[in-house]
Amino acid sequence: MTWPMMALGELLQPAVDRVPLQLDETYAQVTARLWGKGLTLRGRVLGAEIAASHQNRVRAGQFVISKIDARHGAFGIVPPDLDGAVVSNDFPVFDVDNETVLTEYVAWVSRTDWFVALCRGASEGSTNRVRLKEARFLAQQIPVPPRPEQHRIVEQLNTAATAIEARSRAATGVDAEIDAMLAAAFARVIADAPRRSMAEVAPLVRRPVQIDPDAVYPELGVRSFGRGLFIKPDVVGAEVTWQSLYRIEAGDLVFSNIKAWEGAFAVAGSEHAGKHGSHRYLTCVPDPSLATAGYLWYYLQTDAGLRQIGQASVGSADRNRTLATKRLASINLPVPSLDAQHWFDGLQAKARSARLAQTAAATELAALLPAMLHQAFGDGVSTI
Repeated sequence: MTWPMMALGELLQPAVDRVPLQLDETYAQVTARLWGKGLTLRGRVLGAEIAASHQNRVRAGQFVISKIDARHGAFGIVPPDLDGAVVSNDFPVFDVDNETVLTEYVAWVSRTDWFVALCRGASEGSTNRVRLKEARFLAQQIPVPPRPEQHRIVEQLNTAATAIEARSRAATGVDAEIDAMLAAAFARVIADAPRRSMAEVAPLVRRPVQIDPDAVYPELGVRSFGRGLFIKPDVVGAEVTWQSLYRIEAGDLVFSNIKAWEGAFAVAGSEHAGKHGSHRYLTCVPDPSLATAGYLWYYLQTDAGLRQIGQASVGSADRNRTLATKRLASINLPVPSLDAQHWFDGLQAKARSARLAQTAAATELAALLPAMLHQAFGDGVSTI
């Protein structure tokens, strides 16, 4: 069915509550997250730290929108915990006419793609100075069903959002349980294990590539914080100037020599075999009679392992901290039996499968709410 369309100006009334800022008082400041994710606390600051002498005080249930980022979905309803906070003039504030429309209905409408598009259409200016035009914004129309229908929509979406949040918390809990299980198992595996140097267990192996100017070389990169390898754009041989290229094979431990100290190393899989890294990437190959790559990666990602990686990374700060090959080779590792390592690798594989299942569920959940918003509001004109 088609619902009546009403201008936002009929539903939202500008609200101005200018308060003088006292230099020695602390104020909660509001900011708006992008893409319909609502309002949040920007911080608590002394009045002396705020450039303006006055700001607008907001109340729970009001609608606040960013003039600068409205076109990117920066707006929302003031939550109870931000009642009495302040905003600058770049954040127009509106009372919601609850005689006509429910505040929660406005909140849900504002999370739709078409509402963001509506705000984009009400903004104008040059690239870096695009601003929401308030009068144009208030002239935009949204569908407003009868109040019983508003209640039904709000209840349906609130129920879905609560279920999604509960599932998300459960997934976070599962992740924490997996981490704890792996850590406990690893502690048992390495208890009383003999120690060997990295040079013995997984020596540095370099496979330099003779550059053909006409050839194309697929490249790899390594993400920090243990987040694995990623495929970089291919590079043409003629474009390789100052750097060298080295071939990577499956089973290699691949280190970024400028970011290893923050966990930028990973195990190359079969999908990475034959690809290349610049001279900034070091490859260590485990001796199969002593260690597995998966076991070594896990140890080096622990606090104890990262501490040794950090000590092997010379320099003062950030990109000046370079993993020194001799220091890498001297890192001291606990090396339990191969059977124990294989058992732990199997445990890691099960953990990865569990995480992938959680990721798949989270992806489905992330798509559920937008689908429900579309079902409830359609394209902003009619319902389905």
